[in-house]
Amino acid sequence: MATQKMLKFVSLGKEMPNKRDATLRATDFQEIYREFAAEKAAEQASRCSQCGVPYCQSHCPLHNNIPDWLRLMAEGRLQEAYEISQATNTFPEICGRICPQDRLCEGNCVIEQSGHGTVTIGAVEKYLTDLAWENGWVLPIKPGAERAESVGIIGAGPGGLAAADALRRKGVQVTVYDRYDRAGGLLTYGIPSFKLEKPVVMQRIEQLEKAGVQFVMNCNVGVDISFDAIRGQHDAVLIATGVYKARDIEAPGVGLAGVVKALDYLTASNRKSFGDEVVEFDNGTLDAKGKRVVVIGGGDTAMDCVRTAIRQGAVSVKCLYRRDKANMPGSQREVQNAEEEGVDFVWLSAPRGFVGSDHVHGVIVQKMRLGAPDASGRQSPEVIEGADYTEPADLVIQALGFEPEDLPGQWDAADLAVTRWGTVKADFRSHATNLPGVYAAGDIVRGASLVVWAIRDGREAADAILDYLAQTPAVAAE
Repeated sequence: MATQKMLKFVSLGKEMPNKRDATLRATDFQEIYREFAAEKAAEQASRCSQCGVPYCQSHCPLHNNIPDWLRLMAEGRLQEAYEISQATNTFPEICGRICPQDRLCEGNCVIEQSGHGTVTIGAVEKYLTDLAWENGWVLPIKPGAERAESVGIIGAGPGGLAAADALRRKGVQVTVYDRYDRAGGLLTYGIPSFKLEKPVVMQRIEQLEKAGVQFVMNCNVGVDISFDAIRGQHDAVLIATGVYKARDIEAPGVGLAGVVKALDYLTASNRKSFGDEVVEFDNGTLDAKGKRVVVIGGGDTAMDCVRTAIRQGAVSVKCLYRRDKANMPGSQREVQNAEEEGVDFVWLSAPRGFVGSDHVHGVIVQKMRLGAPDASGRQSPEVIEGADYTEPADLVIQALGFEPEDLPGQWDAADLAVTRWGTVKADFRSHATNLPGVYAAGDIVRGASLVVWAIRDGREAADAILDYLAQTPAVAAE
């Protein structure tokens, strides 16, 4: 009988939760998707074909048991469905909101490939986990027994938090060090609230605090405490700092006032959502209100910037990207949301320079065309000579991605091995670095990537650290 509740894709079409009207949602920072009703969530879950080779699962970095919890969902066994979903995912309610499902699980759904429209996995996951929080199914972290070993984690982003969760469940004493005043990393200060409302992040951090994880905030390693001191205080250390150094544009006028970095801009906006006093926002430097805004870049960070500028009341928002729409690295779903909200995408365009005396008042735009494929197989953009023009702008936001900071230099840790790109060199399975008892996970190893990959890396690193602790006598000072 149970199987009759599945394979309904032949009679039921794909449905996403309703979006709030674009003209309304563009005036606030609330999440844009409404919640599924219970019957709709179950109905959409029942569309799963329960295929023999679940490509949704194999294309999920966490290898979530998606067909299993979709089936339980369709059968009305909601708490069991949640328990299956969280068994492989530390933060399913976050992934349900911000994962680019169109590039991962949903994009590889078998019924999507056959033309029936994908199962709306992310929306069902979000509904299921929000329901779990409401009903008390998300249980406190209570280790079976406390252990003497101590682990220090540098970085309170998704990778560090996932590792802290896994280690604390095993009774390990965990201390997390972070430069910001709130934990969460880019979940807190990088991703806007209309994609990820901040109480969703804060409830997980509160869960970790109640479980005994110690957070040392406003702590800049290399300044407030040395890397060697952290190593000396703990039996093992995990580096999970992420990558925060913005890629700069090398063009005339880039130093003009009004040419800002994406993370500075997004952090200021997110701080305001917490009610913080933010001088650079309050004086107008990082506020798009009343301005002609140009965002440079085509990834998810650029989408966050253009959609934030719309909500802040910009006069116009244009996004310059040097390739075409089909070759954008960001989520196509996000591009569609941005277009609905009034963002103007200028494809095959790149900045040649910036004009202005003290403050920027325009971007010199060079038109591009796509030429022969590069080493990655993507067509390389080529400049069309003589096609330049000036785009008026009062605020220019650089969203060209992120690179690792010089950790060996900042931390006085010259013996910490890094790659030629500056990322920490770590074993791709164990996440062990060249230093005994030191591990690294997330973007600081793989480069700027997705939250779901950071969660996977953090969980794997925690497993490796547990193995290391089992083989190594405790050496940390009591």
